[in-house]
Amino acid sequence: MQVYLGIDWSENQHDAIFQNEAGAQVLGMCIPHSLEGFEKLEDARRQLGVSAAECVVGLETAHNLLVDFLWSQGYEQLYVLPPNQVKSNQGRRRQSGARDDPVDADLIAEIVRTDRHRLYPWHPGSSLLQQMRAKVGEVRFLTQEIVRLTNRLRAVLLRYYPAAVQVFSSLDTQIALAFLQAYPHPQAAAQLDWATFQQFAHQQHYPQPHKLMTCFTRLHHPYPLATEATRLAYQDEAVLLAGVLTHLVKGKSCQLRQLQQLYEQHPDRAIFDSLPAAGTLLSAGLLVKFGEDRQRFPKPELVQALAGTCPVTRQSGKTRRVHFRKACDTEFRFLAVTWARGTVNESLWATDYYLRILPHCRSEQHAYRCLANRWLQVLWRLWYDHVEYDEAYKLKRQAERRLPRR
Repeated sequence: MQVYLGIDWSENQHDAIFQNEAGAQVLGMCIPHSLEGFEKLEDARRQLGVSAAECVVGLETAHNLLVDFLWSQGYEQLYVLPPNQVKSNQGRRRQSGARDDPVDADLIAEIVRTDRHRLYPWHPGSSLLQQMRAKVGEVRFLTQEIVRLTNRLRAVLLRYYPAAVQVFSSLDTQIALAFLQAYPHPQAAAQLDWATFQQFAHQQHYPQPHKLMTCFTRLHHPYPLATEATRLAYQDEAVLLAGVLTHLVKGKSCQLRQLQQLYEQHPDRAIFDSLPAAGTLLSAGLLVKFGEDRQRFPKPELVQALAGTCPVTRQSGKTRRVHFRKACDTEFRFLAVTWARGTVNESLWATDYYLRILPHCRSEQHAYRCLANRWLQVLWRLWYDHVEYDEAYKLKRQAERRLPRR
């Protein structure tokens, strides 16, 4: 006997509905988000006389302890449904639009019962892949926070201390942040002589000593001076932001090193290492997005749709419209487009394609997204066949396709 379990999850409790193969509700319950609640759900399944392998589960998230519990109990048919898919099916049960959590759970159970052939079971992947997935997300989060706080710090410094913005190449470097904390206002920087500046740079392990004189000259360039009241108003915030950014930058570097160590252990590393213009973060990020289960993406169109690099076509009668794809994994799209942008200078065919497509695109970003779409098709074939990228072979295949057919 097979049953279908729909779960409408929340932070504190979960509504669960069991359906039989005919679509009738056989059991409904609400459990707390606790070990006691999870075990209550297991007891209910056992009372129905159904094994975990015979229970088809549907829910809207994979980022919940309940999912980990179900996976550890032997549930092999677990489907993670996109929230938009559930929302678009709300009219199945109630045309009025009325809904509550048990109704949503019942709807999820019905979707996995009737549309399971269109879905693919979710697999968490190996322990190594799960650690890499977490590290990639953490590095991306830290990067966004660093950019956000750096922009705020730049705005504050331009208000009372513009020299600090110009001294070094970037505000989010360790030496720039250390300089701001050591010399937090223009008066302190004005008393800094060449020998002391050299000593400071040496203590911070500045990697380009030949550029120090240029930095020192920029520091003593005649900038407009803020009033004492303005300096007192903004100085504390600048020092606070510099201290927070110092910890974030160090934390990001540490996470990148750990990600590199994990990435080097993965058996698919050689495939992603062979890609042009893909450093540690991009290679590991793309590997995480593709995953390890080759059956998840039986054709490249599924990868392109998930990454949002291909558009959405809506056609009815004589009307045909092509739209930007909004429903996708935005992090995947960011990784793919960033990688594609880097390949323009390192891959001959990518450069040629970009230059040909650019005049027909609305913007440079659109052109890079089109190039990313082509790259994902190439990468899917490499990943699916377990082979490494070969630029010479790619160019040879392109040349063969351009030959006239006999």
